[in-house]
Amino acid sequence: MSKISFKPGNMLYPVPAVMVSCARKGEKPNIITVAWAGTVCSSPAMLSIAVRKERYSHAIISETKEFVVNLVTKKLTFATDYCGVKSGRDVDKFKEMHLTPQESQNVSAPGIAESPVNIECRVVDVKPLGSHDLFIAEVVGVTVDDSYMDSKNVFHLNDAGLVAYSHGEYYELGKKIGRFGYSVQKKKKSNKKSK
Repeated sequence: MSKISFKPGNMLYPVPAVMVSCARKGEKPNIITVAWAGTVCSSPAMLSIAVRKERYSHAIISETKEFVVNLVTKKLTFATDYCGVKSGRDVDKFKEMHLTPQESQNVSAPGIAESPVNIECRVVDVKPLGSHDLFIAEVVGVTVDDSYMDSKNVFHLNDAGLVAYSHGEYYELGKKIGRFGYSVQKKKKSNKKSK
């Protein structure tokens, strides 16, 4: 195997493509597409999003200290791309993409009703990093589409057709190739007797 050297850059792909909704009181809500989002803590549940300072949503989130992360499915990919290239200063993204603002239970920012998962967040810290500011937020509520719940109350998120972003392109997640811990799981002994 041979490799070539690249200049330092963000090559940590694929990443989740998410739509982040936010709103100021008395103004239309906005949506920004974020590819740099991730889990940062499990207890308390926390996540982060990185947003460029010049983005319209940056000022909204900085002022309100609230936002909702909405997971993206294949059906939402067109809207996700649109919300990433158009500015909320110029267009009403909910209206243009025929998306439904969903009232949140713990924050004033709405979620997106068409998303299978809405993660309500409250900002606890902001880290200026250069081109982007990192908003670190506590998860204060989650709503899920009950059509992905089974009779045992298990949520089947992977059936939603989630989307990942990799180096400028969107991909629907593919087949499962393993599960956490499978590399160290003991193999089950066969009950069949050898002949």
